[in-house]
Amino acid sequence: MKPGKRNLITDVEGLLVGNAENTQVRTGATVLLGARPFVAAVQVMGGAPGTRETDLLAPDKLVQEVDALVLSGGSAFGLDAASGVADGLRAVGRGFEVGGMRVPIVPGAILFDLLNGGDKAWDENPYKRLGREALAAAAEEFALGSAGAGSGAMTGSWKGGLGSASLVLDCGITVGALVAVNALGSVTVGEGPEFWAAPWEMGAEFGGRGQAQRFDPGHEPSPLKRMGEATTIAIVATDAALTQAQAQRMATAAHDGMARAIVPSHTPFDGDLVFAVATGAKPLTDPMVQPFVLGHAAATCLARAIARAVYEARPMPGDLQPAWKSRFER
Repeated sequence: MKPGKRNLITDVEGLLVGNAENTQVRTGATVLLGARPFVAAVQVMGGAPGTRETDLLAPDKLVQEVDALVLSGGSAFGLDAASGVADGLRAVGRGFEVGGMRVPIVPGAILFDLLNGGDKAWDENPYKRLGREALAAAAEEFALGSAGAGSGAMTGSWKGGLGSASLVLDCGITVGALVAVNALGSVTVGEGPEFWAAPWEMGAEFGGRGQAQRFDPGHEPSPLKRMGEATTIAIVATDAALTQAQAQRMATAAHDGMARAIVPSHTPFDGDLVFAVATGAKPLTDPMVQPFVLGHAAATCLARAIARAVYEARPMPGDLQPAWKSRFER
C-alpha cells in the first residue's frame, strides 16, 4: 500500500470535499460529496454522539445510498449544517425520488466547539449557511488543519483540526480517510512531539519525528473536558463495491485507527464515530481477502489522518491551546 497522489480522501475517484469556516465564531463545517449517490454506513463507539439520519444507514433500511455526508462543529446546533447541504443539493435536482419529489439524504455528525473562545452570541444559527458554503466549495483539493469542521477543534493538549490521508492497495483499490479531531485524549506521547500514530506514518506527512523512545504505560489520564465536550468524527471511503453491511464492517475496523492515534479514545465523554463510504466503481475480485485488507487500510488511513489534523493546525489569535507547529516547528 502507498498513499494516493494527493494523500487525501479525494483520491477515491468521484468524491469531493468542501470546507467553510466562521472565524468570529471559531467553527466550521465540512461536506463529502459524491459525483453520484454512494453506499454509506456508520459505527458509533463514543459515549456522547451527536448525529443526523444515522439510523437510515443500517443495512435493513429502505434507502441504501446517500447524497453527501457532513461533519460540523457547533454541538447540536451544528446538525443544521446538513440542512444547508440538503437545500443546495435539492436546488440542483439531487436526492431520493419520492412521488416526483427529490429528497437529498444527508447524514451528519457534530463535535463540541462551543467553549473554544469564539463568539457564540449569534442571533441566528450559522450552521445552515456554513453547510451550503461548504457544499459550494467542494473540490478535489481542500485545506487541512484549522479548516472546516476542525477549525475550532481542541484536544486534550493541542489544537485539533481536520485531517485526511489515503492509500492505494496492491490490487488497485483506493481507501481514504477524513476526520475532524476534537478528542478528549492526546494525539502525542506525553507533551510531544512524537505522535501516537507514528508507526503508521508514511514519509514525513506529519513531521517525521518517529516513535517516542519511552512512555509510561501505567499513566492514568484525567479528563480535561466535561461530558459531551469532546468527539472525533470521521469518514473512511473506498472505490470498492461494498454492501452497506460490508461498509459497516469497514467503519468498525477503522475505529482501530482512532485507538492507535488518540490515547485514550472512545471514552464516555467522546462522541467518536466513523462513517464508511463505498462508491462502487471497482468490484471485489476476492470477496474474502479484499474486505479484510480494506479494514486494515481504513484503520491505517484514519490513524494517519488524525495525526495530520493536529500537525496541520495553525496558531491563531485567541487560541486556548497551542498548535503543534507553533511549539515544534519554529
